[in-house]
Amino acid sequence: MTGPVYERIAIIGVGLIGASLAHAAREAGAAGDIKLYDADMNVRARAVALGLGDVCADAAAAVKDADLVILATPVGAMRAAMEACRDALKPGATLTDVGSVKKAVVDAIAPLTPGNVYFVPGHPLAGTERSGPDAGFATLFQGRWHILTPLDDPRPEYAPAADKLADFWRALGANVERMDLARHDVVLAAVSHLPHLIAFTIVFMAEHLETVTESEVVKYSASGFRDFTRIAASDPTMWRDVFLANREAVLHVLGAFSEELAALQKAIRWGEGDKLFDTFTAARRVRREVIEAGQDSPAPNWGRDKPPA
Repeated sequence: MTGPVYERIAIIGVGLIGASLAHAAREAGAAGDIKLYDADMNVRARAVALGLGDVCADAAAAVKDADLVILATPVGAMRAAMEACRDALKPGATLTDVGSVKKAVVDAIAPLTPGNVYFVPGHPLAGTERSGPDAGFATLFQGRWHILTPLDDPRPEYAPAADKLADFWRALGANVERMDLARHDVVLAAVSHLPHLIAFTIVFMAEHLETVTESEVVKYSASGFRDFTRIAASDPTMWRDVFLANREAVLHVLGAFSEELAALQKAIRWGEGDKLFDTFTAARRVRREVIEAGQDSPAPNWGRDKPPA
């Protein structure tokens, strides 16, 4: 890359994704100037201490003159973030988001977007169980997918704006894919939202089993349960918002999961070993395909280092 993709970007929300964006954009040289804002004054202070960029006292100051504005707040806070900065958006600027639900975000943001701004929704499929500005790191997006869900916008400038945004994410090391809004929400309900819901439920259930003490759950955690606890350590605010915003798709996928779970319950009750074996074999094949697609590592513990305390 010969120069920055955008001369100035503004990041609204400085959690894991927002902080990682600041680190990655600076390291890749994808932005000439980086401004940040978070509604939490303690987060703003920490962002200053970490040297993430020019941290502003309000959202309007952050987005003023920005060529790209990225809403990196929890899904439930997107509308408030947009209301706080909409009047200061630069004519011709590109606006995007990082929400893991797309239709609800578009419904909240699109009506507030000025007619001289190009709103291109997006979602980086990257994250960890950690949250906050200290959790950010520059390589979070490398080799991960970033899904763009462009709107049906007939303005001739819209398509080039979407292409430039794709170039920005590629500069951060991401692979870029485009997808329909509704399709995105169903796919993510299956591969991200439902797994998190299951993890939250299993960890909560284990802690509250009357026949098992909490100390036993912690002391004798096997590898499977430990992996569930890693997922269940994710930000509660973010995931509360995700499930409420994507309820239709999540309930659809949850219904299919409940049917499969009932079938396995029946197989266990009636000793149907072939049914169990076939299901487990198919699941094992998918795990191998995930590794072959470069979406995880075959190393022990999936190649993950022990998380910091």
